[in-house]
Amino acid sequence: MAPRQTVLHSTSIWLPQTQTWIHGQVAELQRLGVDAHVVCERTENLDQFRVDNIHSLAGEGRLKPLWQKVLRRLGLRHHLHYLVETGKEIGATIVHSHFGNVGWSNLAAVRELGAKHVVTFYGYDVNRLPAQSPQWRKRYQQLFDEADLFLCEGTHMAGCIVNLGCPAHKVRVQHLGVDVGRIDFSPRQWQPGEPLRVLVAATFTEKKGIPYAIEALAKLAGEVPIELTIIGDAREDEETRHEKRKILALLDATGLGADTRLLGFQSHEVMVREAYRSHLFLQPSVMAANGDTEGGAPVSIIEMLASGMPVIGTEHCDIPEVMGEGLHHLLAPERDADALAERIRGLLARPELWPQIARAGRDRAETQYSRAIQGERLRGIYAAMGTSAGRDE
Repeated sequence: MAPRQTVLHSTSIWLPQTQTWIHGQVAELQRLGVDAHVVCERTENLDQFRVDNIHSLAGEGRLKPLWQKVLRRLGLRHHLHYLVETGKEIGATIVHSHFGNVGWSNLAAVRELGAKHVVTFYGYDVNRLPAQSPQWRKRYQQLFDEADLFLCEGTHMAGCIVNLGCPAHKVRVQHLGVDVGRIDFSPRQWQPGEPLRVLVAATFTEKKGIPYAIEALAKLAGEVPIELTIIGDAREDEETRHEKRKILALLDATGLGADTRLLGFQSHEVMVREAYRSHLFLQPSVMAANGDTEGGAPVSIIEMLASGMPVIGTEHCDIPEVMGEGLHHLLAPERDADALAERIRGLLARPELWPQIARAGRDRAETQYSRAIQGERLRGIYAAMGTSAGRDE
């Protein structure tokens, strides 16, 4: 019998609304009885992402966070010593770093703890960081040498990590799961003559491809009434603000603005509510000019498939893997608004196929992307860490 593992999950902030999938992993592990803890520098959105055993540096009062900053600036601590303190206090045997850059930052701390180290890559850390900052390629070599195991969402991302220099035998595909049991299966059915209600949900970054969604829908507006709902917004940085200006200008230029609801950032609960009032989910992801990609695939695709809604997407990163062969006909090449429009036309021309598409999406979510199944698998990975980390099983 494998010894009980105490796992310390490390992330900078617990938890942005755009990282619901990290909450799903930790919550499921705790439900399964894994001694899972979270260490972070500060917390937010705890009303939405509550789990047990959260250790926040900001929650330790004013002096400790200030002292940690002073030590780092003096070069006396090159890692978050709070992680070491917490790890020793709980007897952590595994540190699970979320995002590759967080994993690299944690190397010295994990070394001091003498724990095993699991690192999950998610997206920008795979493509954008190495493309923008060559120093990250060098840092990742150190990470690949020292950490025990690297997890990622799908086979495309696994290949990207190997291409960065990680030994293939250290990489495992670990799908992100959704709580399928709590997602009602309600197959959408569009009827000819009624408005087509389309949902887009994403931060306003170039990789999300929102302008291509708008262009595609504009091509259809003369054929069917369109009602577009966009959940998401720009952040404080100029890059996303530029993308927002582009999106707003395109809505105005195409005439779709009058038929579009811009809801801004919303809770997951609101997104789910809007999903059930929509016919179609549109996710036209692309590789951005700065090298940024989805890395894997948006978890929102899995949730929409589980709910019974057709998803129109692109042949980008691991989106084809999430959709599965049975739904590949709903994918278009990147940056091709004409092809996106054609995929939608194909759905509208065959409304009798919608129940079949809904069932295929639900089956895909239940068998490959269930949070319960993936939680069991991750627990098994932890259990095997003492003897098989970094080796093929």
